[in-house]
Formats: sequence, C-alpha cells, structure tokens
Amino acid sequence: MRKQFKMEDLDCANCAAKMEEAIRKIDGVSYVSISFMAQKMVIEADDARFDDIMKQAAKAVKKVDRNCEVLL
Repeated sequence: MRKQFKMEDLDCANCAAKMEEAIRKIDGVSYVSISFMAQKMVIEADDARFDDIMKQAAKAVKKVDRNCEVLL
C-alpha cells in the first residue's frame, strides 16, 4: 500500500534525508520519500501491518526532529 501524509514543522532537507534513512530500516517498508519543500511523506509498506509501520515511522521522525509531526 502506498500513501501520502502531510508533515508539520519539518525544518530542513537534511532532517528529511535522515528521516528517510531511518524509515527505510523499518521492516515492511519498501519505499519512502520525504519532501522538505512540500512538507509531505510518501510511504509504501506491507498492507497487513501498515498502521503499525506508520506508528514506527512517526517515532523515527520524532527521533530526528522532536518538533516535526506526521499527520496520520
């Protein structure tokens, strides 16, 4: 399943790259792209565990930038 999510308070392109790297390591994620300019994330992951994967992805985002939010 591929979905797009808005992001809030993403500060820089470097942070977006770090977030992508962390999310790619989550089991079940096949694709992730985070756009600093558009403030959005596109993620493709295993359908059966998508909600759990998104919770892990939101935690990974917070580790990089505690002020950034993924609007689920």
